[in-house]
Amino acid sequence: MLPATAVIPTLDANATVGAAISCVKPWVEQVVVVDGGSQDDTVSVAEKAGATVISAPRGRGGQLAAGAEASAGCWLIFLHGDTVLEEGWAQEVRAFIGDVGNARRAGAFRFALDDEISAARRIEWLVAWRCKVFGLPYGDQGLVISKEFYEQIGGFSPLPLFEDVDIVRKIGRARLTLLNSAAVTSAARYRRGGYLLRPIRNLFLMTLYFAGLPPRFLLRLYG
Repeated sequence: MLPATAVIPTLDANATVGAAISCVKPWVEQVVVVDGGSQDDTVSVAEKAGATVISAPRGRGGQLAAGAEASAGCWLIFLHGDTVLEEGWAQEVRAFIGDVGNARRAGAFRFALDDEISAARRIEWLVAWRCKVFGLPYGDQGLVISKEFYEQIGGFSPLPLFEDVDIVRKIGRARLTLLNSAAVTSAARYRRGGYLLRPIRNLFLMTLYFAGLPPRFLLRLYG
């Protein structure tokens, strides 16, 4: 058992949250699902899967922060509600948190999509390149961090968008480890938004974010 709490933010995620919980629950002390006002049966699905469910105002940054505050573990594993960790992840995380040198570091998983088409492999390659060159994993790659270090850097900011980029910048590239285990995310959004158009849109929004435009404005463009 890992001395950790898994924190999963949700919003209308009844189709995927059960699998997200199931992949971590046997290995951690606690699973906290933070629901942002789902209109489907996400909450009941999460409770049946054995998670502790709390509510928070809609917005992933605030939901993640609320989950961390409610956590009992001395390590935190943040995971999106449409993501599952591949088999063997717990052994790698156990080794990571067992290294005292990682007490002031964080780990992110390798990005993967649950789609067999070649476009998905291209997206995975681009994400791996971004992480290697810029040290910038996104939230769908999860995050493993000690609660003490998380609190020291100020945790997740209550942002409606780019809360993942914000905390990675707080952590700092030199204190970030890219793990080998994959976080396999649903490709549904890529299927809807397009394997070409969605990355282009995300890059455009990221450019505006780094240029200083407020996330609440960018959220309107994100949709």
